[in-house]
Amino acid sequence: MQQFFDFPLTPCFSFDSFVPCEGNAAALRFAMRIADPADSENLLYLHGPSGSGKTHLLKSIATDIIPYISLRELPEPDGLVSVFKGAAGLVVDDLHEMPDRPDLKSALWELFNEFHTSGRPIAMAGLHPPRELISLDDHLTSRLLWGLVARLDTSDDNSRRMIIKKVAEDRQIRVPDDVVDFILATASREVSDLISSFNQLYRFSMTEKRRITLPLAREVRERVLTGMRI
Repeated sequence: MQQFFDFPLTPCFSFDSFVPCEGNAAALRFAMRIADPADSENLLYLHGPSGSGKTHLLKSIATDIIPYISLRELPEPDGLVSVFKGAAGLVVDDLHEMPDRPDLKSALWELFNEFHTSGRPIAMAGLHPPRELISLDDHLTSRLLWGLVARLDTSDDNSRRMIIKKVAEDRQIRVPDDVVDFILATASREVSDLISSFNQLYRFSMTEKRRITLPLAREVRERVLTGMRI
């Protein structure tokens, strides 16, 4: 019998909540090394498609003394420097979003050089491998290849199935295999959409006090497609 608990849907970015699979095992292992103060490795670059877990791992590395920032936020050079002033590590996401601005490229390169020279950990991520990050300073592109580099790819069905079951496990519920198959068949390949589809089903199940079954999953899918409230 399914029990109903009021658990928050806000994602918790930690190594414990990360779903390991064949397509991300190396990235997880490398990220844990960077986060370990006792490990001598201090440079990591992750790349892979959107929703594959790069941000999750970077935010798992980030702490109260290691800020996280995404270049999607388009920080000004002074703002970028101030965020990491006195920080214990450098964590920067979405390097592929770097605009064609020499001042921002220079600021990021100088930050990288400062942290790398001092031996403080650096973790960065983007959609593409280092040599395909054409908007970066050439020096930074070459330096990224000095450290650990890992690609994440969770597009295979086995990995996506494990993700759904992990999210369900975090909610302390069991999801039947036919429901998992239905979500896999109707959601896009992106992990974020996969989790969103499950959360819609979970919320509706909680609201209606109904067990998660294939008929319920179909009902929720129909409501989403017709624009009805979940």
